[in-house]
Amino acid sequence: MKLMKIYDLVLPLMLILVFVSCNPKKAENSISNPVLIPYIVQGSIPHDTKSFTQGLLIHAGQLYESTGQDDSWIGIVDVQTGAAQRKVTLEKKYFGEGIVILNNKVYQLTWKNKTGFIYSLSTFEKLGEFNYESEGWGLTTDGINIIMSDGTDKLFFLDTTKLSVAKTISVTYDKKPVTALNELEYVDGFVYANMWQTAMIAKIDAATGEVKGFLDLSALVRQTNTINPQAEVLNGIAWHPATKLMLVTGKYWPSIYMLRLK
Repeated sequence: MKLMKIYDLVLPLMLILVFVSCNPKKAENSISNPVLIPYIVQGSIPHDTKSFTQGLLIHAGQLYESTGQDDSWIGIVDVQTGAAQRKVTLEKKYFGEGIVILNNKVYQLTWKNKTGFIYSLSTFEKLGEFNYESEGWGLTTDGINIIMSDGTDKLFFLDTTKLSVAKTISVTYDKKPVTALNELEYVDGFVYANMWQTAMIAKIDAATGEVKGFLDLSALVRQTNTINPQAEVLNGIAWHPATKLMLVTGKYWPSIYMLRLK
């Protein structure tokens, strides 16, 4: 079902943190004096607590998710239930990572195999594979290139013909490297990146690599851990252009939260 239609139906019924402003005075991470981006939590939708989330995105009104661990899959998420209609399930030897959709194709990374997969968006038939030199973590696109993270301070821009690295940028804040970049989402010239093992999302200038600010989601992390003590790190960012809402979640989280950036 289309996310925009479900959003219109479900939002009035949200029972979590409705219109609570989240702008903590101090971020819970190693960044010194971070510039914080204020936001409002406008609701949530269910998320499967068995999903070890690696990638999250919205395309044509539908919510797509990819997962890792021993049960790595790509699916379309029913936003009323949080259940995913699985389209691809990887062999056990592969640890699934981020996904991106571009030119009617789905691209998927794996963690340490240095192998990515390409599928038809309409049928999810496997069309091919590609290789890369580093680990595979997150994917997004600026509409021209595929942008990839590998857990370091680097973002790699891959061309869509040979899927080779066309450009690499180093991500910095206050002239210092920002590392552990994980799941990615491109929005209007900026790449939003989960910072692994933190409650932070970095807003990165896609042209320069300079971080312009951080979303501190410590409050959501604490709430999630109270609801589900088995929940793991924050990971998963999806932008919904029609509503200008950012959807965020994490590994084994019970909810996907909808944020209005202020």
